Amino acid sequence: MTITTASTVRTTASTTTPIWRPAAAAGVTAAAVTAAVAAVAHAAGVSLTLDGEPIPPSGFAVMTLVCTAIGFGIAVALRRWARRPQRTFVRTSIALTALSFLPDLLVPAASADTRVTLMATHVVAAAIVIPVIAARLGQSHR
Repeated sequence: MTITTASTVRTTASTTTPIWRPAAAAGVTAAAVTAAVAAVAHAAGVSLTLDGEPIPPSGFAVMTLVCTAIGFGIAVALRRWARRPQRTFVRTSIALTALSFLPDLLVPAASADTRVTLMATHVVAAAIVIPVIAARLGQSHR
């Protein structure tokens, strides 16, 4: 007599879907787009100078990559410890994006168009990166 049993392993997107590849792709895309936004704004006459120092478009790209790496780290931690990693990541990321406006608003002697451009690059980067990472986190971990 032979007994056959079927073993079912339940996997979820939160444990099987890699985050780093799409996060890296989204980060590179966001870096290119924010650099392009800065270059277009500069070409349109917006001063991208803060405290007498010009911000080159490559500076926007580098900071976007740094912030994407931080977001990736937050996502990895939430994937492991949060009850609802996707919801927590989206809320945390939106709050951090909103907080990122503070330095732009508080920079002395920056014109309104400079401030708007800086904040627009934050929104553009967040709009590209947050959905990509959030989609890989799934709805719940536990």
